Amino acid sequence: MENNKENGFQYTYSARDRAEVMKIREKYNSRGEDKMEQLRRLDKSVTSTATTVALIIGIVGAIVMGAGMSLAMTDISAVLGMEQKLAMIVGIIVGVAGMIPTALAYPIYNAVLRRQREKVAPEIIRLTDELMK
Repeated sequence: MENNKENGFQYTYSARDRAEVMKIREKYNSRGEDKMEQLRRLDKSVTSTATTVALIIGIVGAIVMGAGMSLAMTDISAVLGMEQKLAMIVGIIVGVAGMIPTALAYPIYNAVLRRQREKVAPEIIRLTDELMK
């Protein structure tokens, strides 16, 4: 690095640094990606989005259901300062409330998958048309 008052700073990179810079640049250059890679990436993004949403909803529902079951079947009520019968009733209600999102995780997966496919369909069709020519 040289300090030149007329031209500002001037940097010189070694071949290894230049190769690293080019490698990083290729990660962000979408034109470097061929059409088949774009097609695979788009298809994978559709299913991974739906899977992520369904997993989050299912896991949260399972945790809530487990908390309700724990409250109903153990003596955590003593720690919380609740009566045993009240704790069982509250535990059953919380457990059933947790079952609802757990049971809805798969239908939500299908709905998100359908919505994502509709959103990406024009691009997928365009890429497949280009690849099949």
